[in-house]
Amino acid sequence: MARESSRGPRLDQPLERGISLRPTVSEEAVGRLSERIARFLGSWRFIGYMTAFIIAWVTWNTFGPSSLRFDQWQFIGLTLLLSLQASYAAPLILLAQNRQADRDRVQYQDDRARTDRLIADTEYLMREIASLRVALGEVATRDYIRSELRDLLDDLDERENRQQRPSKKQKKGRTPEPVAPPEPADDVIPTEPSADVGTDNLPDPAVEAFDASDDAVEPEASATD
Repeated sequence: MARESSRGPRLDQPLERGISLRPTVSEEAVGRLSERIARFLGSWRFIGYMTAFIIAWVTWNTFGPSSLRFDQWQFIGLTLLLSLQASYAAPLILLAQNRQADRDRVQYQDDRARTDRLIADTEYLMREIASLRVALGEVATRDYIRSELRDLLDDLDERENRQQRPSKKQKKGRTPEPVAPPEPADDVIPTEPSADVGTDNLPDPAVEAFDASDDAVEPEASATD
């Protein structure tokens, strides 16, 4: 500890301010007081108080007892008081204006920074929206898919109709193919029919059956006549 105190003040610590003979005035306190005074000087209440004071001063020094008048005609004392009041009011009003100007400048800087941030955010959002539009433009939507499927179905129907039309024409213009007669079998031996088939060569039972068939045919022919 003794060594550290002998080395002097440390660089990482602020120096302690010594005793100053000059009076220290807080600028913030003076600024608030000047604003309060300037605000009071610019009010109707101050105007009323000032008017009442001047009227009372002039009335007392004009119509009051001569021995009690402290400011005779020309009212030099009143003029001096008004001059002092104006001389102090002017710098106080200027202090208040400067303080208001500083406040306005800080507010303006804050508004400007906020506006810059809003502009940056707006530009970022615009870029994001533009990128989303580009991405959405490349994505197939439901309506687009429906339209493509509908067009594909129409193309398939049209192709099917084109294929069906020639087949119908071929069916209409087709001629029936001639049917070939059956070929005779090799094992069957053709026999020549006899030119004259008479009843003389038939046996007796056969002749009787032939006569019976002739008798049955005759009533049918008479019925048809």
